Amino acid sequence: MTAGGDPAVPAGAALVLDELRALGRGGGIAAISRLSGGSIADAWLVTYADGTEVVGKTVTADLPGVFAVEAAGLAALRDTGHLVTPRVLAVTSRLLLLEALAPVASRERSWERFARDLAAAHSGPAGNRFGWHHDGYLGRIRQVNTWTGDGHEFFAEHRLLRYLDEPPAEQALNGADRRAVERLCARLPEVIPAMPAVLTHGDLWSGNLVSRPGGRIAVIDPAVSYTWAEVDLSMLWCSPRPPAAGRFFEVYAELSSSPPGWADRMPVLHLRELFSMIATFGPAAVASIAQAREILALFYPRRQPGPAR
Repeated sequence: MTAGGDPAVPAGAALVLDELRALGRGGGIAAISRLSGGSIADAWLVTYADGTEVVGKTVTADLPGVFAVEAAGLAALRDTGHLVTPRVLAVTSRLLLLEALAPVASRERSWERFARDLAAAHSGPAGNRFGWHHDGYLGRIRQVNTWTGDGHEFFAEHRLLRYLDEPPAEQALNGADRRAVERLCARLPEVIPAMPAVLTHGDLWSGNLVSRPGGRIAVIDPAVSYTWAEVDLSMLWCSPRPPAAGRFFEVYAELSSSPPGWADRMPVLHLRELFSMIATFGPAAVASIAQAREILALFYPRRQPGPAR
């Protein structure tokens, strides 16, 4: 504690303390420490003198309504009756205050339960429209959720091509890259079978999973929309994950109605995340650019053989 009775606040955490005081939650704070992770917000663990812990998220970038959107997404996922989320304690324009949960469990039985939870959520009422009733965020980039009647059109326009017009992506990708994406989009119905629109988390990688006491996996940081269930699978499949997560895919495959060959489709669906990273970081997103080009390899024009000599 400082001489004045305030907690020692690390650099960047003053905003958390100011917002908590405005909410009437500023008393009795023993410590504020930064948590790892997060591409658009800073996350802080706030510890009170009585041992109570909460997580406060702050953002300094100009992202209007980002925390209200996140809180609404958490509520939509929780309202499925199958997915667990941390309790939302307060929402302001500059702070999202959440129940503090533990790091994601590494036990196979936790991942098996999560597969059952997610499969049940994905088997909820399916619609014939893709999108959401407002736009959201995937990382720092606006996620366009305009309602669309065709899943292939929705994915092509709002999950792939949409990112290519961001200035950082224009700097990082060349004309051949764009033409390859356009060819993929034109042939998307050949690559991805028609599937219904279901409520998806939208940013479901292991960094956005935490655990409740007892090990049940909970989800955080959603980018919700109604789209193909396999979009959620692709994030977990193509991103780093603990070995125990292998059990998740086994159980989910047993419970889901995905058409055969789902694993082969994961890289194409993961392009959405890669393009979001490229649209955020531009040429600095070296790994994402290389991975995207590898996935798009079949859609670049082939060189024609030269004349015989």
